[in-house]
Amino acid sequence: MLLPHNSTSTDRDELFFAAEEEIPSPCTAAPWKLLIVDDEKEVHSITRLVLEDFRFDDRGLEFYSAYSAAEANNLLATHPDLAVVLLDVVMETDHSGLDVVRYIREELKNRFLRIILRTGQPGHAPESQVVLEYDINDYKEKTELTSQKLITTIISSLRAYRDLLTIERSRQGLEHIMTSSRRLFERPGRQRFMGELLNQFAELLSISHNMLPGELSGFAASTSEGTSVISSAIGSFSPLVGEPLEAIEDPLCLYNCRQALARRENRLSSQSYTGFFCNPLGQSNLIHLQTPRVLGELDSGLLRVFSSYMGAAIENRFLTLEIADTQKELIWTLGEVVENRSKETAHHVRRVAEYSTLLGQIHGLGDDEIETLRLASPMHDVGKIGVPDAILNKPGALTDEEYRVITSHTTIGHDILKSSRRGVMQAAAIIALQHHEYWNGRGYPNRLSGEDIHIYGRITALVDVFDALGTKRVYRGAWELERILDLIRSERGKMFDPFLVDLFFDHLDDFLLIRRAYPDD
Repeated sequence: MLLPHNSTSTDRDELFFAAEEEIPSPCTAAPWKLLIVDDEKEVHSITRLVLEDFRFDDRGLEFYSAYSAAEANNLLATHPDLAVVLLDVVMETDHSGLDVVRYIREELKNRFLRIILRTGQPGHAPESQVVLEYDINDYKEKTELTSQKLITTIISSLRAYRDLLTIERSRQGLEHIMTSSRRLFERPGRQRFMGELLNQFAELLSISHNMLPGELSGFAASTSEGTSVISSAIGSFSPLVGEPLEAIEDPLCLYNCRQALARRENRLSSQSYTGFFCNPLGQSNLIHLQTPRVLGELDSGLLRVFSSYMGAAIENRFLTLEIADTQKELIWTLGEVVENRSKETAHHVRRVAEYSTLLGQIHGLGDDEIETLRLASPMHDVGKIGVPDAILNKPGALTDEEYRVITSHTTIGHDILKSSRRGVMQAAAIIALQHHEYWNGRGYPNRLSGEDIHIYGRITALVDVFDALGTKRVYRGAWELERILDLIRSERGKMFDPFLVDLFFDHLDDFLLIRRAYPDD
C-alpha cells in the first residue's frame, strides 16, 4: 500500500500491518459435511458411532445419510459443500455407487468432494478397474475398514479437501485482485470509488472465507478537515452512512479505526480488517470489514496483497480524478470567457450543460456519453472568440456580411477543437460545428439534416435555443417562457429533432427546475 509513512520512495511502497489482536472468538467453525451412502442402516449407525466425537482442524462432523443412489444425488445437488462421501458400490444395482461417482464428477462438475468407495462385494467392482476408470480418492473393502482406519481415512480425505479449497480460493482471490481495478475505474467520483472499493474487499473476503457477501458488515470512511465520515456501508453498518466515525458503538471497531488513522497503518484482528489508504491529495480513507468467522492465513495473505494493490490503484485513481477536475474547470472557464465577451450571462453555459445532461439521460445515452456531453456542450460557442467585438455585440440588425462572419463561429470553434485526441474535445468540436444545423437541412454551416446531425449537436441545438431566448442579449430582450415554448413547438421537425422536442415537453418541469437553479441574477 502507498502510505506516507516517511518521505523516502522505498518506504512508501511498503505495506504496514499492525500486530494481530489476541481476541477470543465467540464463534465456532462450521463442521465438515460427511455423506454416508449405503443401503444398510447398520452401516450408517456404526459410522456415526465411530465418528461422533471426531474433530479435525477444531471442526466436528455433520452427517448426512442416503440409502440409494437417487437419494445421494439429491443430497449432493442440495449440498455442494459436502467434504467427504463414504459411498457403497452395490445398492439398487451392482453399479449404483459408480453411477453416483459419474454424477458428482461429470454432471455436478465437483472436483473437490473426496470420494471413498466402500464395498462388501469387491468382485462386482474390482479395485484396479475402478481406480483406473473412475475419479475416486480411496477404495476400501468394508471388512478392512476398522474404526481406526476409518478415522485415518477421514482425516486424510478432509486434509486433501481443505487444501484443494485453499488452492482454489487462492486462485479465485488472486484473479479477483487482478480484475478488480477495472471495475473500480468504471465508477466515477471519489465517494463512489470508495464505496466500490469496500465492495471489492467484501467480495475478496467472501471468496477466501467461503461466505456469502450478506454475512459481512463493513464501511468506507473518509477524513476531511479532521472529521472522519462514513460514506458507504454494508450489513450492520448500513444505517450509519453520513454519520461521523464516533457514531460507531462497537468499541473494538472504533479503537481499530482510530489506531489505523493515528498510526497510518492497516490493522488485522481475528475477525476484522481495517485498511488505511491515503490519496495523493492527503485525504485519509478507511475500509473496515467484520466477519462472523475467524480470519485464517489465506484471508490475511490475500488482504495484504489486495491492500498493496489497491493502494497503488487509489493513487492512480485520485490523480486521474484530479486531472479530470482540472479539465472541467478549464472547460467552464473557457465557456465563461466566451459568454462574457459577448456580454451574455456565464450561467448560460452552465444551464446548457445541465439541460444537455438531462436530455441525454432521457434520450437513453450511456453514462460515458452523458458525461462527455455534459463536459463538451459548454464549448458550443467557443468559436465566437474569433468574431470581432463590433459584430458580436452589435445592438442592431446585422448586414449580410456581418451575418456571414458571425455564422463562421461554428467552423472556427471546430477548427480550434478538432486537433485534440481527447474524447471530450472531439465531442466539443462536433457540437461547435453542428449546433446550428437544422433537422430539415436548412441550417448552417453544412446544411446537414435528420440523423446526419450528431445526437450531441441535436441535443445542444435544442437546449441552447431554449436557454438563449430566455436571456437578454444586446440586440433583443429576453422572451417570456410561453413564447419560447411556442417557438420550440412550431419548429418541431423543422429546426429541431421531433423526438427530442417530445422528450423535452414530456419532462418540461425538470428543465424548469434547472432554469430556476441557475438564475441570471
